[in-house]
Amino acid sequence: MKINKILLLGIGNCGRADDGLGWAFLDEIEKNLPTNIDLEYRYQLQVEDAELASHYEQVFFIDAHKSNLKNGFIIEQCKPIETHHFSTHELPPETVLYLTNQMYNKFPKSYLIGITGIEYKLKMGLSDLAKNNLQKAIHQFNKILKTKEPELTTKISI
Repeated sequence: MKINKILLLGIGNCGRADDGLGWAFLDEIEKNLPTNIDLEYRYQLQVEDAELASHYEQVFFIDAHKSNLKNGFIIEQCKPIETHHFSTHELPPETVLYLTNQMYNKFPKSYLIGITGIEYKLKMGLSDLAKNNLQKAIHQFNKILKTKEPELTTKISI
């Protein structure tokens, strides 16, 4: 039986309050981590993450979201998009996925998980709103793990 290898890429900075939502998501998932899931913490995505993603069947990019999202979070399919930046030290998830496709001929099913936060100043710890939204996102993610395909929402850029 083939195991569906899943990568969770938590993006953020726990020293900037709710910007740490991506990392907090990984911290919570790690408490009951299934054997087929690997966790990676990132301040920002880079070209090298395309190679990492090429080893997985599914990739979830988890990050804080400044918009007031319905239900406090969103889970949506991530589609590859070729973008050009002055620097290659910060890439959107869609570009990482595009590079995974182009450079490694790998096409993992990929999703974005955006979680609404409201505080982004230099501070340790999440706001109460972010903590609540985090729990709702984790609950939905755990439901997704039990199904073959997540229920996806309309595309919203993060």
